[in-house]
Amino acid sequence: MTLDFYSASVPIYLGSGTRGVRRHLPSFLDLLSPRARILELGCGGGWDAEAMIAAGFDVDPTDGTPEIARKAEERLGRCLRVMRFDELDAREVYDAIWASARLLHVPRSSLPKILALVFEALKPGGLHFASYKGGGAEGRDRYGRYFNYLSREDVTEAYRRSGPWEVVSVTEYLGGGYDGRQGPWVAVVVRRPD
Repeated sequence: MTLDFYSASVPIYLGSGTRGVRRHLPSFLDLLSPRARILELGCGGGWDAEAMIAAGFDVDPTDGTPEIARKAEERLGRCLRVMRFDELDAREVYDAIWASARLLHVPRSSLPKILALVFEALKPGGLHFASYKGGGAEGRDRYGRYFNYLSREDVTEAYRRSGPWEVVSVTEYLGGGYDGRQGPWVAVVVRRPD
């Protein structure tokens, strides 16, 4: 149902919001070595990927919705993979994995398994960023999209259950979304130990 929403709403969805880079991207990139290899899970319209490429990083943008992936390809001038999170099968390939407002669609019961795949895809010492809508009780929004609506404690527990991550930071903040409403968010940066 969530992927169906994005497939059917490409022009409206990609035309909503600020269409700029995510607020946490510059500080995350500052943590990385020049030309680091970055996997982007759920690139959407490609704005973050475009900024990472322009900054000199080796970016592998992916999205789970073919229609959105095609629009991102137009922006980036390159092919990208259509890949759901559970299809990630890389082993120690990436220096960083960026998942801004993407893993929030993973059911709570499946999130530790997906985060374990993220852990395996990172090189030792690699960094991962993700942001989640807060709220504490999973459910669907008025568009039928599923959200895991994690609290800070839920985020910390999901990462603890998925691997021996080193927590760099967990930040709570107020943010918006497609529906234009402000609400709580949680952002996390974690590292795969060396």
